[in-house]
Amino acid sequence: MARDAQKQMLGALLDRYGQTYAAELGIEIEKNTPSPLFMLLCASLLYSARIRADAATQALKALFAEGWTTPQKMADTTWEERVKVLNANGYARYDESTSRMLGDTVDLLLSEYGGDLRRLREAAERDPSKERRLLKEFKGIGDVGVNIFFREAQLAWPELYPFADKASLNAAKRLGLGETPEKLAEMVDREDFPRLVAGLVRMHLADAYDDITAVAAAQG
Repeated sequence: MARDAQKQMLGALLDRYGQTYAAELGIEIEKNTPSPLFMLLCASLLYSARIRADAATQALKALFAEGWTTPQKMADTTWEERVKVLNANGYARYDESTSRMLGDTVDLLLSEYGGDLRRLREAAERDPSKERRLLKEFKGIGDVGVNIFFREAQLAWPELYPFADKASLNAAKRLGLGETPEKLAEMVDREDFPRLVAGLVRMHLADAYDDITAVAAAQG
């Protein structure tokens, strides 16, 4: 693809879909402090279930609106309280199991890391492969969940950059934007890279390839 066409495609993608999930949820991940990191871990857990992304977003906003934005605040809730909020906010199919996993997650986070994922990062010696292994010890967090966490956390944890998972790379390839994280990273400033990766995922989930292609062509 010619550079000008590629630039138009990139602009259309970022304009329409270039919002990270953390930003949509009000998670200030760039602060790299315990509460935003915990909120992102919860988001990674909920988004990785086989459920619509908008349903997971609704449920997460509801959980955070309750004030359950730190490990201790989540730990102070009951299984029934979490089920009630999840069930009422689009997460009915997985409400009971997810409530259990949230409880298990905060128990492990508090007991092993004092509620601070930065301690997990240091325990992993800032090695992404070790960080992946430790994150997968949380109930409900598998490789998909870690990929979600890495996509968003790379804004705060430089050792992850540039990270793009298979879904985002497949979408980029279809748009002619490149096939590797390094190639994509050449196209935007570092702080915009998580927006680009999230935009590719959002566009793929919306199956909006033709839409983005048409917008880019019109701009040309």
